[in-house]
Amino acid sequence: MGRQRIPMVKIKKETHRQVTFSKRRAGLFKKASELCTLCGAEIGIIVYSPAKKPFSFGHPSVESVLDRYLSRNDLNCELNMLLTQTVSEVEEEKKKGQAMADVRKGNAARRLVRNWWEGPVDEMNVVQLQVMKCALEELRKIVVSETNTVPFKEVKEDVFGFLDTNKVTAPSYMNTSSGLSNAYHFGYGNGCF
Repeated sequence: MGRQRIPMVKIKKETHRQVTFSKRRAGLFKKASELCTLCGAEIGIIVYSPAKKPFSFGHPSVESVLDRYLSRNDLNCELNMLLTQTVSEVEEEKKKGQAMADVRKGNAARRLVRNWWEGPVDEMNVVQLQVMKCALEELRKIVVSETNTVPFKEVKEDVFGFLDTNKVTAPSYMNTSSGLSNAYHFGYGNGCF
């Protein structure tokens, strides 16, 4: 008659089930041993019988394969956490970079619309020079009033001549006979206006 194909359903009789388990377990362990021999694989198999009895096969041993598997999972977990953290940091940096690019674009657009006080003084007309003079005098008044506050009362030397409102003087380190010192070029492009 020959071999018959056994349907893949749970065997109902307990004795038949135990015999089938023993034969198939031996076949499974034999195939695992062949795989180790032919391919040099490390294998660990743990099987519980229907009677709840454990059986194992391992090459080189079940413990070494199991330890290697579990440590790999711990390492993978740590690597996944590190990857997630790095990805979130990269996303934050991308957002910051985008915000900086937006600010740069806004600054570039603002630079295209120049204000009259941002231009060179020698290119200003009389009206613009008078407005600038008034604005600078107003700024001087604000600076003088701010220097009269408590933290500035202790200032001993009036380096720029702002503290005395009655006279305008140049600092002592400047050669006033030839105009401004060559070391100090006040004007457009030097951050003064």
